[in-house]
Amino acid sequence: MEFMLEQLSFPEDCNIILGQSHFIKTVEDLYEAMVNSVPGISFGLAFCEASGPCLIRKDGTDHELIEIAVQNMQRLGSGHSFLIVMRGAFPINVLPAVKDCREVLNIFCATSNPVQVILAKTEQGCGILGVIDGASPKGTELDTDISNRKKFLLDIGYKR
Repeated sequence: MEFMLEQLSFPEDCNIILGQSHFIKTVEDLYEAMVNSVPGISFGLAFCEASGPCLIRKDGTDHELIEIAVQNMQRLGSGHSFLIVMRGAFPINVLPAVKDCREVLNIFCATSNPVQVILAKTEQGCGILGVIDGASPKGTELDTDISNRKKFLLDIGYKR
């Protein structure tokens, strides 16, 4: 067995959801989850099929984001995994619907942070062991940090 670390690559103004699923219908169901959660959402999605022709299946509403999702999944090469790359929306807007898809087994991360994916490769294929999402903590928040966090949530419309 070989262990590998792969850096996901996506634009700074995007968020991603990396997950695991189990069926070719995932592409259609995730597409529906995205467009029904945020009308007009801009996203691309890629899914690594793990049997039959073992293709990277793709869909979305934005050609650039579809290609970014595909390129990342080509590097990961992990069967039954999917990547959604979205712009102008946050994972919190779509995550409940994504998790409710019958095929979705696991969400590894939903973030705009830099992401490293820890992979294991065997003679059978490649699988995701986990992710490193962003950086390690540098301390504990102070009262000013709490105020800044609350202001940020107000600014982006998640608090009143």
